[in-house]
Amino acid sequence: MPNMKTTHLCINMLYAKHNPSSHPTNMNTLHFLISLFLFSCFLSLVLSFSPPQTHLPKQCLDDQRAPLLQLQHHLYYAPNFTFSSNFDLWDVNTDCCSWEGVTCDAYGHVVGIDLSYKNLSGSFHSIFDLHHLQHLNLAGNNFNTTLFSYGFDELQNLTHLNLSSSCFHGQIPVEISFLKRLVSLDLSNQGSCYLRNGYDYDSATLKLEKPNFKTFIKNLKFLTELYLDGVDISTQSTKWCETTSLVLPNLHVLSLSSCSLKGPLCSSLSRLSFLSKLILDWNPTSYLPSNFLVNSSCLVSLSWRYCNLNGHFPTGVLLLPKIQSIDISLNRQLMGQLPEFPANNALLSLSLYDTNFSGKLPESIGNLKFLTNLDLSGCNFFGPIPSSIANLSHLVNLDLGGNKLSGSIHSSLFTLPSLKILFLGDNQLVGKIDEFPNASSSLIEVLYIGNNYLRGAIPKSILQLPRLEWLYIESNSFSSMKLDMSVQVNNLRTLWLNNISLLIESDNRSLTFPQLESLSLRSCNLTEFPEFIKRQDKLVYLDLSNNHIHGFVPNWLWKSSLSSLDLSFNMIDFPKQIPLSDANFSFPMLRQLILGYCNVSAFPEFLKSQENLEYLILPNNKISGAIPNWVWKKSLHQLSLANNHLSSLGELLPNQSSTFSRGFLYFDAPYNNLSGPIPNWLCNMSQLLSFDVFYNNLSGPIPNCLGNMSALSWLGLQGNNFSGMIPKFSKATQLQFLKVSENRLEGKLPRSLAECTQLEVLDVAKNMINDTFPFWLGKLPALKVLILRENRFYGQIKHFKHKSVFLTLDVLDIASNQFSGELSIDFLQPTRLRSLKIGGNKLEGKLSRSLANCTALEVLDLGNNMVHDTFPFWLEKLPSLKVLVLRANRFYGTISKIDTKRGFPKLRILDIASNNFSGDLSIEFMQSLKAMAEMTNDEKATLDYIGENYYQDSVKIVNRGIEMFYQKVLTILTCLDLSNNSFHGRIPEEIQMLRSLRVMNLSNNGFYGEIPLALENLKDLESLDLSQNELSGKIPAQLTSLTFLAALNLSYNQLEGSIPQSNQFITFTNDSYRGNPKLCGLPLSRKCNEVGLPMPPPPGEDEDSWLYAVSTWKIALIGYASGLVVGLCIGYTVLNELGNKWINKFKKCGKRNRRRCR
Repeated sequence: MPNMKTTHLCINMLYAKHNPSSHPTNMNTLHFLISLFLFSCFLSLVLSFSPPQTHLPKQCLDDQRAPLLQLQHHLYYAPNFTFSSNFDLWDVNTDCCSWEGVTCDAYGHVVGIDLSYKNLSGSFHSIFDLHHLQHLNLAGNNFNTTLFSYGFDELQNLTHLNLSSSCFHGQIPVEISFLKRLVSLDLSNQGSCYLRNGYDYDSATLKLEKPNFKTFIKNLKFLTELYLDGVDISTQSTKWCETTSLVLPNLHVLSLSSCSLKGPLCSSLSRLSFLSKLILDWNPTSYLPSNFLVNSSCLVSLSWRYCNLNGHFPTGVLLLPKIQSIDISLNRQLMGQLPEFPANNALLSLSLYDTNFSGKLPESIGNLKFLTNLDLSGCNFFGPIPSSIANLSHLVNLDLGGNKLSGSIHSSLFTLPSLKILFLGDNQLVGKIDEFPNASSSLIEVLYIGNNYLRGAIPKSILQLPRLEWLYIESNSFSSMKLDMSVQVNNLRTLWLNNISLLIESDNRSLTFPQLESLSLRSCNLTEFPEFIKRQDKLVYLDLSNNHIHGFVPNWLWKSSLSSLDLSFNMIDFPKQIPLSDANFSFPMLRQLILGYCNVSAFPEFLKSQENLEYLILPNNKISGAIPNWVWKKSLHQLSLANNHLSSLGELLPNQSSTFSRGFLYFDAPYNNLSGPIPNWLCNMSQLLSFDVFYNNLSGPIPNCLGNMSALSWLGLQGNNFSGMIPKFSKATQLQFLKVSENRLEGKLPRSLAECTQLEVLDVAKNMINDTFPFWLGKLPALKVLILRENRFYGQIKHFKHKSVFLTLDVLDIASNQFSGELSIDFLQPTRLRSLKIGGNKLEGKLSRSLANCTALEVLDLGNNMVHDTFPFWLEKLPSLKVLVLRANRFYGTISKIDTKRGFPKLRILDIASNNFSGDLSIEFMQSLKAMAEMTNDEKATLDYIGENYYQDSVKIVNRGIEMFYQKVLTILTCLDLSNNSFHGRIPEEIQMLRSLRVMNLSNNGFYGEIPLALENLKDLESLDLSQNELSGKIPAQLTSLTFLAALNLSYNQLEGSIPQSNQFITFTNDSYRGNPKLCGLPLSRKCNEVGLPMPPPPGEDEDSWLYAVSTWKIALIGYASGLVVGLCIGYTVLNELGNKWINKFKKCGKRNRRRCR
């Protein structure tokens, strides 16, 4: 240290120079003294900064050496948490400052220890005797302990602490927060340590509860790097953002992935002016403030993977001057577009995988000269692939798969000098791929161009890529391919040629194929097992599904290396003994076997020896009897037996349930003949994730143990004969899907369901549950679907707290219960609701006008209630409404006030039957049904259904007494039912505007005049009912052009003349025409020269004839609807309890009151 006395003297003399005393002094003497003292001050200062005249120690100090020796004694190598050997990294005969991982200062004090990634375990208490320590790195070890017993507060000089990925768990000790000099702190990724050692990721983790996050960081004001990835900060999950930006203004790096952070990102985070790296992956942070981080000029790296982000991503972030890496993938609701990129943009990596980014790819993307990784897969980009991508000479990975890109693939993409991975699959790319030069110099290792519309021959250049290891070219329109084309790709390891017609020479034994590890020849028109597989000795994965292979599986297919085999959709069988003769045969130890739709009648015998089998998939076969106990391997993770003829889950041997229960995760056996109670051994499956046995004959109570399975996420028990009460689910905290519909359950809903905070779908339909509306389920933060239909729920649906409760609910189905009073929907989030079914109750009053705020609503069914209102023209405001059912209520009046400009843009099913509507059928009404006027190209239409993956809507369509129930509703199904009202006047010619109609019912009204010729333009019409009106004239012959017409009812009108005799009309029976005394010709017995025969009685006056007509038409509809849209809706046609109480009720009511009885 400088000589403080001398320094102070110098300062005092300078002070005296500028503050002379009042006594007289000789000026020369004063100047001399001042000069002398100034020189003395300068000399003292210089000498004070000179090093001491002592020699540096050659060895570290004893008080530093001793703790290090203790540390070596207490540590040991422990891969997989098992003692391996003592820690002998250091030679005790050498200077400890020279030991590996030890750093000393000039005085022999240990200031740094780095023992990272040594697989160490044991105790490191002695480290805390090294009080000069500044850097401590114990990352990547296997300590598997808490941090409570360690005295971190003794290391007050510590500036860098790294304990990442070392299997620490429990509360982070408060003592770490006392290290006020810390600059870098890394406690991240403890879960990866457990994975590395073969344990469950969530088996243990670090957490911040006491202290919480705010308390922990408040003293660490000098931190520039903070890594807490995987630390549970959920106790302050919504306040972390403001806390961080306020307390840690000097942060350069903030990494908080998988910390259970919630709530929106705060705009104050943008004020961290030094921030260069921000990682917040796997946190449901949801909302991005506008212009977030667009002024963060120091930002270099940004990662927000899987954060449930929504809204628009700020484009300015993509243009920050120093930004090099952006990863915002797996945010499916996050929208955005790519900007025009300036020249020399610094981006090295851009990953937008599985977001909602859209628009065209800009040509300026070629300005990203330094880009090495571009992943835009799974977005909504469209248009051509920019040719400027050929300028990206540093690009190593290019993934544009899973978009809507069109146009051709330019061959220049294959010649990018650094490219190793090229994914262009799952787009709409067309045309041929040209041959490209210099294929021999390409670095491409992975090429995926499958699932496009590419045609022509597969370029030979592709098969000359010398480094190619993975080739996916399946599902295009390529011309037939000779199997020997791929022979010359010597490094090929994976080959997928699905949906390509292969030409295989009858003798292909001479072909020398590369030794493949993965081969998929699904849907390649194969008729036999390709013999070249005989010589594939490294094959691990083999898929030959969906071909025309039949007969026994040859022994040579069972390669000893084989791990996964899929032979589904082939008529194959297995010899009872494998192998038959080969003494050198070595049967593989399969991990996955898939044999769906193979006509297999028993569990293959060779499975007895498969002790490593993890996934056994045998759906849609003819396997019967009980599941043999040898199927339950201790290695088994998944067993899928759907659509067989199994009668019993079988019994386990006494030692089996404990040996395999730990890892068994998935069991599904729906659509079998399983009977009896669920066996007790299921209760031992402590790790079970999914149990699905719907539509069997299982009976008895639902075991209580299912409600105690903490890992269970899917429970499907619908369509059985379970009885009793639903068990408590207080411990099933991971339950997401609970389906117990169509059983004989009774009692109340268990209130413990409110503790299942992950629950998304609850379906208890078609039971005998007697309860009020469960408002208490509104506490569930993830509930999307609530189905209570066809039970005994009762009371008013009135929420008294006047605030939205079910914030996430998409679907509410409470139909066919005993709810009463007026319906209020103030307990729902209107902008979230997609499907609302409240039919078949006793609801009354007017229709709630707040339904107009349900902008996401697609299905509204309130049929069979007592709603008294006019036609809800105000529902035109709903842009997504597809199904509207108002049937059998007390609606009245004319259908007017229709806004023809707005109309119903998506409405495809409108059922207002059995009300009191009246007046003419107005042209404005026809014009408002805009979706019904749009033609659908059935050849290009995909089988899309109304609803989501987790729930698909059903609907009932009633036509002249026949009730068709569709369990799934095709989006192209279009139906208009105006029956049983008091409409009158002529049927307007403008009805031809509804060109996409499939089903039209105008029966039981007062329409008169002739059948409009314009009906011939409804070319998609499959069902037409004009019965019980006052229509007159002839049946237009032009209607025979309706070649899809499968059901026709013109009965009980005043039609006359001959019945047309061509096309579909020759298939209709008497019942289509009865009650028209002046009609003649087949199928009627009355010939056209006979007149004046008595008219049969109308329905209601002769119920037996009516029942006969309905039954006959039911059969006709089933026969002719096959293959049509009405049949494609995966529904089933039922006569609503024909001969039971509905029919009895109909008989009692008679014709006059039929409308009230529905």
